Amino acid sequence: MIHQETLNLLEWPRLCQHLSTFAATKMGTLAAQALLAPASQAASQALLAQTQEAYWLEEHNSGLNFGGIRDVGAAVERAYRQGLLSGEELLAIATTLNGARQLRRTIDSQPPEDLPVLQALVADLSTHPDLEQQIYHCIDDRGDVTDRASPKLGGIRDRIKSTRQDIQQRLQRILQRQAGAMQEPLITQRGDRFVLPVKAPQKDAVPGIVHDASASGATLYIEPQAVVELGNRLRQLQRQEKTEEEVILRQLSDAVALVYDDLAALLAIVTELDLAHARARYSLWLGANPPRFTEPHEQTTLRQLRHPLLVWQQRHEQGPEVVPINLLIRPDLRVVAITGPNTGGKTVTLKTLGLAALMARVGLYIPAREPVELPWFEQVLADIGDEQSIEQSLSTFSGHIRRIGRILAALGSGEGEVDEVDEVGEVGEVGEVGEVGEVGEVGEGVAAAAAAARDQGSSPSSPHPLTPSSPHPPIHPPTHPPTNALVLLDEVGAGTDPSEGTALAIALLKHLANRAQLTMATTHYGELKALKYQDARFENASVEFDETTLSPTYRLLWGIPGRSNALAIARRLGLDTTVVDEATALMGVGSQNDVNQVIAGLEAQRRDQEARSQAAAELLAATEKLHDEVQHRADLLRDREQELKLQQQAAVQAAIADAKRDIAKVIRRLQKGDATAQDAQRATEAVDAIAQAHLPAAAPAPTKPGYRPTVGDRVRIPSLGQTAEVLTAPDDDHRITVRFGLMKTTVSLADIESLRGEKAEVPVKAKPVDTVPAAQAAPPAPAIRTSRNTIDLRGMRVAESESVLEEAIARGSGALWIIHGHGTGKLKAGVHDYLKRHPQVQRFEPAAQADGGTGVTVAYL
Repeated sequence: MIHQETLNLLEWPRLCQHLSTFAATKMGTLAAQALLAPASQAASQALLAQTQEAYWLEEHNSGLNFGGIRDVGAAVERAYRQGLLSGEELLAIATTLNGARQLRRTIDSQPPEDLPVLQALVADLSTHPDLEQQIYHCIDDRGDVTDRASPKLGGIRDRIKSTRQDIQQRLQRILQRQAGAMQEPLITQRGDRFVLPVKAPQKDAVPGIVHDASASGATLYIEPQAVVELGNRLRQLQRQEKTEEEVILRQLSDAVALVYDDLAALLAIVTELDLAHARARYSLWLGANPPRFTEPHEQTTLRQLRHPLLVWQQRHEQGPEVVPINLLIRPDLRVVAITGPNTGGKTVTLKTLGLAALMARVGLYIPAREPVELPWFEQVLADIGDEQSIEQSLSTFSGHIRRIGRILAALGSGEGEVDEVDEVGEVGEVGEVGEVGEVGEVGEGVAAAAAAARDQGSSPSSPHPLTPSSPHPPIHPPTHPPTNALVLLDEVGAGTDPSEGTALAIALLKHLANRAQLTMATTHYGELKALKYQDARFENASVEFDETTLSPTYRLLWGIPGRSNALAIARRLGLDTTVVDEATALMGVGSQNDVNQVIAGLEAQRRDQEARSQAAAELLAATEKLHDEVQHRADLLRDREQELKLQQQAAVQAAIADAKRDIAKVIRRLQKGDATAQDAQRATEAVDAIAQAHLPAAAPAPTKPGYRPTVGDRVRIPSLGQTAEVLTAPDDDHRITVRFGLMKTTVSLADIESLRGEKAEVPVKAKPVDTVPAAQAAPPAPAIRTSRNTIDLRGMRVAESESVLEEAIARGSGALWIIHGHGTGKLKAGVHDYLKRHPQVQRFEPAAQADGGTGVTVAYL
């Protein structure tokens, strides 16, 4: 059939294969691969409505979830024919029922005005939750029949378990008694019998049945006589188990058969939903837009139309960038003749339009800019490529004529059915094609028009092809109402004598103008370019050729006939320049050169207009680019600021860690002997030096000015993390003596603040003192170990130590050093257990190595 030929020529099966990759179920994948176009416009509109709603779900609700749905059609059909289903098949049916119910819930949960078509589709969906629960009750997640499926099955499995345990126990006893006779101390199986690996020379030590032997013969796998009877009983119970499982599977299979019609309808609805889901996802991936089917009086509008297979090739196979085309076709046009150089994109244009028409018909969006408007074509018929065949004695011309004959027959019958073609090219009543390509009765009207066109073309008095015989081209009324069909012809009339081929092409296009709604044909014949000026139903288009680079740009230009540019292409491909120059000289003679000059002038005007339009577009693009750059730089500055903050925080944390280590060293030096005031002074100076070295200078946090400490005040020293009592008034250097704990130290007024956060007032003439900002003050200094916060529990029992610990924790605060030693480890474990349970203990950890290591525990209260 010509329709299937057309699908293959347009590579429709390849597009369906791409579409199938977006399906979520196996059923949807198979349906997408065999996608059929509906026979009515109403059916196409319904498919587009489904796609639109699935597209809305994909954008607003993350699409539909087809989890759990399986292709259970064959299983349901077998159950209907009284077949027995397996546990895995029944489980797949249950998960499919559940998945279909979740789909319906997702669709029904949306507002009715957003998804009217899909909600109507799932309205009658029967998911039979009772059957699903029955299957889940009897079948587990692995597809096995469960113990709870029937009391009888549960009892049989209990006896199987008991018998298997008896066998294991007896075999264990034999293993222990006859350990020397065993090759390995293990129990294994051969078939469904439990056996022991016995050394071959000592097989008499374990009387029983030999079920197998090792490859070397050194090991015999023997079922001891003591468990043979138990093994037989186990086998009988297993047969009973299998019989009872089959009974349960039969019951479930019959339950499935009872709802066969509902399950078949469910699978059809789920497949339809998956197809809509796949169409929506594929359309979203293409960046496509929904088409609108036009009325006969409306224009076809396809702007920036891209070939979907080339888009796939670009994204998945690293193909070249796709060049879009623009198709703006008036409603009164019937034939568009595309001319231009070879490899310029004429054939791709035909295929792109054909695929767009088919995609709209099956409910797919079209990869073009909005608005997307085109007619609904009942038939898409194509003659693209070469049907030359040595086996069938077909030349290139004969192959084209045979296919065109089938196209004309399809237009005549409206159904695409033609009579069988014999070996010499007979096509029903359409005509006969001989082995040498002779055209017989292709159609009386076509043949007569071809002869007239040939005679007119050869007459000396025929007008110039670009000079119409009248101011307004006449419109030839069709002798038959045009069929709602799209006809695509590649290199029409090629493969034979140019004059006869031209005549046949003109006659054929005029015939199609009366019979088909739209015909698009590619050609190199200059005479076809003049049809536009003789009949308003014809239009010219061409593929652009860049004469500077001597290469095609693949852009489609409307209203201007193209030149083949054969000589330019020959020169670019390296043909001898002498030959090309002589051909150029020969081309300068005759009217064809005048035609090419007119075309060149039109192309120059078009390029000038395009240059002006491009300049305006570039100005707009430059403005948008500047806006994007400013926005991008603002984003970069914001990100950089955040990065610098993180780096600064990391640097401060590292400085704090270093300061902690240095302060700990100072404290350990103080712990080595009795602390004196001079030692405390030196420690304070060391801490100040550490703060100066590790903490960056920064502006102090705003505080209430005017505070001046007096003797007896309680002040805070942020750099040390301590609260101290003021012992002396400020001296000339603006320093005061404070006491915290057992230590006295002298600090600067700049290093203290009141308990309410007020900074001390420092006179202007005072000696500058480096201060540590409150916002970046050093962390609290590590606790200092003294005799008052250290207890020794060595030599005590756990019970005695708990009372000592309780007293020490009750009167202590901060850190408590607990010496328990190593010993047997019981005292340490008891201490740790007590600390874990005590509510006043925040945490505890082993002491530093210098303080006793794991023999001492430090508890923080």
